[in-house]
Amino acid sequence: MSEEILDCIGLLCPLPVLRARKRLLSLPIGTILAVQASDPMAAIDLAHFCAETGYHFLNATENEGYTTYRIRRS
Repeated sequence: MSEEILDCIGLLCPLPVLRARKRLLSLPIGTILAVQASDPMAAIDLAHFCAETGYHFLNATENEGYTTYRIRRS
């Protein structure tokens, strides 16, 4: 499975979700999008976005200064 990275570090809500939505629509089904975001609200917003749209929220990994959220395109 391929993985794409979307850098949203420094962007505030709702930009990480809006950019993730746009990128996911352009990806083949099964591709994983790794959204890198520093906004703490992204944890809530991206999980909610996935629940509403049917994308698969895989996990969140803490890094220094940002979190990587992995979403699979369905």
